[in-house]
Amino acid sequence: MLDAESSEEPQRRSDGEQTHTVILEAAMRLASIEGLGSLTVGRLARELDISKSGVFAHFRSKERLQRETIDAAQAVFDREVVRPGLAAPAGLAQVENLCEAYLRYVERRVFPGGCFFAQLLAEYDAPAGAIHDAVAEGQRGWLGLLEGLITTAKDQGELHPAIDATQLAFELYAALELANYLFILYSDPAMTDRGRHAIRTAIARSTP
Repeated sequence: MLDAESSEEPQRRSDGEQTHTVILEAAMRLASIEGLGSLTVGRLARELDISKSGVFAHFRSKERLQRETIDAAQAVFDREVVRPGLAAPAGLAQVENLCEAYLRYVERRVFPGGCFFAQLLAEYDAPAGAIHDAVAEGQRGWLGLLEGLITTAKDQGELHPAIDATQLAFELYAALELANYLFILYSDPAMTDRGRHAIRTAIARSTP
């Protein structure tokens, strides 16, 4: 049988994990609106109405807070966009499904400031450093995913053999990102509908 001290430890650990999750959820929300650079222990403490020391104990540094916030947002993006998009059959259906999953993620305001990573790109495209490098790696991964799905569709004969997969991925990504920015700016669903139209047009131009 566990003694009193050891029986309390799992509960303390569980409470700590729950608090950690709550802090990261607040961090993602704030970063999507105010930018990752705005995240501080003090800002999160005010947002959650807890002590600075309580927040600091979970991260110990602003850099770790930022890194964990990015990782948490990536997990959300994978859950809301990537996995639903890849649920379609391989080929053109996955390309179309992935684009639609992204637009729905924006429309549902999974992050109140729009796509977390679009905000991150706008904030860290120029400044050198670890966050810039993480953003660049993430963008290469996202474009690489689109390009790979397009290449599969091309190999399956669903797209014209002369299509440049890298260029088409660029065009689809451009439509998605602009739809995200304008949907948030104007709170107008017509903007994501325009994104859908742009994607359908680019794909239609690319089919045999």
